[in-house]
Amino acid sequence: MDRQIIGQGARHEGTPDGMRPPGQLPFGPEPGFWRRLGGRLSRLPRLLLRGPILFYRYTLSAFMGRQCRYLPTCSAYADEAIQRHGAWAGGWMGLARVCRCHPWGGHGFDPVPQCLPAEGRWSRPWRYGQWRQRSD
Repeated sequence: MDRQIIGQGARHEGTPDGMRPPGQLPFGPEPGFWRRLGGRLSRLPRLLLRGPILFYRYTLSAFMGRQCRYLPTCSAYADEAIQRHGAWAGGWMGLARVCRCHPWGGHGFDPVPQCLPAEGRWSRPWRYGQWRQRSD
């Protein structure tokens, strides 16, 4: 393993001598660090919303009974919507689905839409969800 001598820059992959290119400081994060960190932080809201869904799916659902009227189940729908469309839009889609799932609501196969609804906007998040059963 290479040891650094005080005063030398950090080893840098991609250059012939392993040193950082001229103009970069010999200390601090590697190139691309902030981009990778931003990518990880942008996934944080999705992960935070998935926690309660997974908790419900693996604990409370077993006690309450698996009696969802739709396929996929409401928790699977919300999880997929959040993964596919992000925390904001997917969260509203999941909430709308849970609100539709009641004894007088609909039933049957109801997949997560491939595309976001055209009328959905970040300032009108309720437009992402389908709040009433379709009258097909």
